[in-house]
Amino acid sequence: MTFKSPTIFMTSVTFAMLTACASVASAPVKVSDGVLVGPNGMTLYTFDKDVAGSGKSVCNGPCATNWPPLMAAQGESASGDFSIITRDDGSKQWAVKGKPVYYWVKDSKPGDKTGDGFSGVWQVAKP
Repeated sequence: MTFKSPTIFMTSVTFAMLTACASVASAPVKVSDGVLVGPNGMTLYTFDKDVAGSGKSVCNGPCATNWPPLMAAQGESASGDFSIITRDDGSKQWAVKGKPVYYWVKDSKPGDKTGDGFSGVWQVAKP
């Protein structure tokens, strides 16, 4: 394919890059130091009592106060290992490999993993 105008070529390249970025940006989860982190860089966790693939979170009420869910905004879409579940209150939460993911209220800065192993049922989320 040849382009007669550098402007047409650059427009095509820019469009292709934006399209690729849009598909990557659909899930707000990244990998840092071998664990999954949210868009704020804070460590994400899974709860052993959540059943993978059930589409449900069993961490509600006071549990969700201590373990805030990674919420999915309206219009966000899931793909690959990432899915969106509906919580008991009707809000949407991100899940990875079918397991809902959460923050830990006692982590104070990116890189903290103080919730790993908490009560034997909370684990850092891994890719």
